Amino acid sequence: MFERIKEDIQSVFHRDPAARTTFEVLVNYPGLHAIWYHRIAHRLWKANWKWLARTISTFSRWMTGIEIHPGATLGRRFFIDHGMGVVIGETAEIGNDVTLYHGVTLGGTSWNGGKRHPTLEDNVVVGAGAKVLGPITMHKGAKVGSNSVVVKDVPENATVIGIPGRIVVQKQQKDQDKHQHRDKIARKYGFDAYAVAPDNPDPVANAIGVMLDHVHLIDTKVEEMCKAINQMGGEVCGKSLPSITLDDFQDSDLVEDFQKAKDAFDPSI
Repeated sequence: MFERIKEDIQSVFHRDPAARTTFEVLVNYPGLHAIWYHRIAHRLWKANWKWLARTISTFSRWMTGIEIHPGATLGRRFFIDHGMGVVIGETAEIGNDVTLYHGVTLGGTSWNGGKRHPTLEDNVVVGAGAKVLGPITMHKGAKVGSNSVVVKDVPENATVIGIPGRIVVQKQQKDQDKHQHRDKIARKYGFDAYAVAPDNPDPVANAIGVMLDHVHLIDTKVEEMCKAINQMGGEVCGKSLPSITLDDFQDSDLVEDFQKAKDAFDPSI
């Protein structure tokens, strides 16, 4: 039992930079207290002491603001950050290293008996205020954005946002290779490519990524043309393009931008 408690405390340090000392985590993290109460209630529920299990669960809700039905199954290193308003239904199943934020509901969509609550596999993260409803499965590494409502299965390593939830990022190997390629192109031009990260569903960031692909293609074609012209005796492309930084996009540097653009061309061409 004490080993599991130590493991729970360590999981807080791994996922919450605000945690400072073991004693602070031990006494000031209601998410941990709710999990510990649930372990007692869950054992009683399995032993068919239903009323006592529900009573402990209700006391836990009163103490922590987190409601976990004693029939729910929780994995190891489960972490509820902040916790207020979290509701976990009776047939919910949660894997290892799962993280929930405040206001999350793992609820049902039917009054029928049987499996009616979600299954969250290992390393799932559910953002604040999100609702995951019904006997669906969130596969390993899936993420849910804040205030989203998820009613369908979520593939492995996918990110879901919106109402109803829709997949905006799915980390397939092909996509990872594409983003790594774009990152190399961005570094070549001296541009900070944080805005085109694969975890960022921002449409503007996606547009920047497409522009980087297009610029790289043009750059490749121009380089081939320059080599061909030089082989025929011409003298072109004597200067390399200037690097680009985020400061270049500030209005106060507009004059310098024009000067850099002008200097990028060889006057002899």
